[in-house]
Formats: sequence, structure tokens, C-alpha cells
Amino acid sequence: MTSREKIFQSEARRVAFDLQHRKTIRFNMSKYDAAVAKGKSHYTNLELAKKQASSIKEDVLQNLDKYLIQFEENITKNGAKVIWARDAYEAIAQIVLILKSNNVRLIVKSKSMTTEEIEFNESMYTIDIESVETDLGEYIVQVAGEKPYHIVTPAMHKSKEDIARLFNEKFDTKPDSTPEELADFVRRKLREKYQLADVGVTGANFLVADTGAVSVTENEGNALMSTSFPRIHIVIAGIEKIIPSVKYLSLLLPLLAVHGTGQQISAYNTLFNGPKKQGEPDGPEKMYVILIDNGRTHLFGIDDRYKVLKCIRCGACLNWCPVYRNIGGFTYASTYSGPVGSVITPHFKGMKEYKHLSFASSLCGKCTEGCPVKIELHRLLLYNRRDAVAKGYSSVCEKIGMKGYMAFMLNRKFMNIGGKRLKNNAAALAGKILWGTEREMPRFGEPFSKQWKKANKS
Repeated sequence: MTSREKIFQSEARRVAFDLQHRKTIRFNMSKYDAAVAKGKSHYTNLELAKKQASSIKEDVLQNLDKYLIQFEENITKNGAKVIWARDAYEAIAQIVLILKSNNVRLIVKSKSMTTEEIEFNESMYTIDIESVETDLGEYIVQVAGEKPYHIVTPAMHKSKEDIARLFNEKFDTKPDSTPEELADFVRRKLREKYQLADVGVTGANFLVADTGAVSVTENEGNALMSTSFPRIHIVIAGIEKIIPSVKYLSLLLPLLAVHGTGQQISAYNTLFNGPKKQGEPDGPEKMYVILIDNGRTHLFGIDDRYKVLKCIRCGACLNWCPVYRNIGGFTYASTYSGPVGSVITPHFKGMKEYKHLSFASSLCGKCTEGCPVKIELHRLLLYNRRDAVAKGYSSVCEKIGMKGYMAFMLNRKFMNIGGKRLKNNAAALAGKILWGTEREMPRFGEPFSKQWKKANKS
């Protein structure tokens, strides 16, 4: 067992039995569940919409090079500069060059999981540049010194009381501040940052090949503010975010909204085509688009695992997953958590160190059922498990245990050895060793073969 796996198991056990945490997550998830159910009801044929979205993303992956080149050509014509980065190190190095050549001291940043992936804020701190999160949830976790808990709702793990205490500690606001008062406080604080910032950084929900545009969807207007005031706009996006045509946004943006937050469509949906042109009064003077690989082409070359690159980062698989709902986002200790993170992280960061994430699933299939682009996540998790075993990353105890289990389960005589009491006592002992004292093993009853014989005596 690797050190990461030990930490994961320890943290999972702690969080799963933190009753206050569970109460907060259940409350916040219940709001999501109700909103999404309502949002889905507006579709006359949701399954057809998902099939169409899946087909579009499949076409993208089959023609990824063509669409990326088309996007670069078109957005370059509009005045933006495209920079290709093989990994996080190269991306940060290129960004630092831009910042230093433009004497940047302050950055306002819209919510972006790709920037979390390359540890953007941490890198800015090392070169003494202030990077301020402008999404309310991201701002809260930044103030708390934490990472996002969830890829769509970063502060899902905090109650309004938690946030009031945090802001009282950091900013001396009233300890009993209401959510409205806290939001107003952040809004006023960020307005100052927008006006002083040299650079605005956004991610991209979609990169549109045929028009050379960056599509950003949001609910607070913070991405628009982050790109309206600063003189430089930097977009940081994974290469898989490409789509062939602007016409597909009419399908993809509502699907993203419904599965992400339950809305029919997000409040703000913006297409950035480049910096402002001569004679235009608004917009940045310069625009850079950093296209990041960072393990994506490696993943692209692995049998069916490449299909996870269809992901549009709606977060639905996290919200559906019973494991995520119990152990929370921080336990995964990776940028992307939940089922989708468990598929991609072992390939982004190494199977040996992160194989345990692929086993953090009940394989119930709810993630697959909830996915708006029909990624069979539960199957991909199984393929990861297979690869981990094939590469010899299983421990000796695990190998012996699985062989013993297989021999036991394939032989009816072995399964019928001992009565209920013996089996229940053995299971209870094994449960304490493997699961801990907090969980209760299911009880064994009378063997099925005996029940069958009794039921068919006549």
C-alpha cells in the first residue's frame, strides 16, 4: 500500500463519520438534486440530447488535431496569440514570461479547474504576484487556504455559519453576517481588485474551432468583470475543450447548466474572439490562449479511457456518486475528484501512486447514468483496476486475499462450510480489521441452497 493510499483510507474513514460534514453535504446536495430534477423536466427528450452531445465530443476526439489547428488559425486572425504547453511546468513558464514582460503585479482570476490543475495561484505567489479568485465559492476557499472541494461548487463543504466565522476571523466582519451581507462584502472588495488588475485570467468551457472563440459560462458575472477591466486576458484551457462549431453551443450550454446547477441555462454565456480591435473602446489590449496537454495525449492513446476526454466538467458524476457524497472532495487529494477524477488522475499523475482512486467506487453506475455526454465512467474505472493489477501494483496480501476469495466463491462446498454463527463471527472480525469499528457487516442467513431445498421439498 502506497503512502497516498494510506492517507486516503485514513481520511475517508475520518470524513465519512464526521456527522456535521455529512449534514452540510446532504443539505447542499439536496438543493442540487431538486434543482437538477426540475431542470431536466424541461427536456422533451433528454436522452436524445445526451446522445447528440456525446456524438459531437466523439467527433472531436477522432479529429482533435484538425479542430485544434483550425481554432488556432481563426483566433490568431482575430489578434490573439496561441501558446502550446506540454505540461504544467511549461504552461507556468510561458505565463511568467507574459507577466514579467508586461510588469504585472495583480491578477483577477475567474473560476477554472485547469488553473487549479497547474497550481496557478501557488506559482504566482512564488514570484510575488497577487492572484485573486473572483468566483464567490473560489474566493471563500482561497481565503480559507483550501483547494476547491467540488469542480462546480468549490465551497460546498461549508455552511453559511462556517463562512461567517471565516470572514469574521479574516476580515472582522460581523460573526453573524447573513449570506447576503457576506456576498455584498465580497462584491465591494472585488470591485477594487477589478479596477486595479493588470491581467484577467479565465478558463474555457469550450473552444470553438470554426470561429476561433473561447466560450465561458458563469452565473456571477465575475469572468466578464475579469476580462473587461484588465489590459491583458489570458485563457488557460485543456486541449480537449475544443468543439467544431459555434452552432453546437445551443445544445452543449443548456446540458452543462442543467447537469451542473439545474438551470435551463447559466446567467452569463460569453464568446471571447480576441483582444479589442482598432476603434473599439472596450476589451483587453492583448489576449493569450494557453492550450495545455498535461497528460491528455497520453490518456488519448489508452483504449477506451480516451473517452473520458469528452467530459464537459459539469460535476454531475460527483453529485450522483454515493462514495463522493460520503468521503467528500478533499479526500481524493487531486484536482479532479469523484468518478471522473478517479479515471483521469492515475493517468495524469501515475497509476502506481493513484490507483486507489479507481477502487473508490461502488460501480453502481450512477455516474454513467448522470453523465450528459454518456461517458461510461464505471467501465473506465474497471479498466483502470485491471491495468493496476496487470502492472503488478497490487500488494502481496491483496493478491493472496483475492485468490482465496476466488477459490472460495467458485466452490459451493467451501461456501457452505460452517453455520451462520461461524460466518458472522468471522465476518465481524474481518470487518473490524478491514473496515474499522464504525461500520457493521451485513449478517449471514441460511445458505441459499438450503432455502431452495426447503422451498422445493414437495
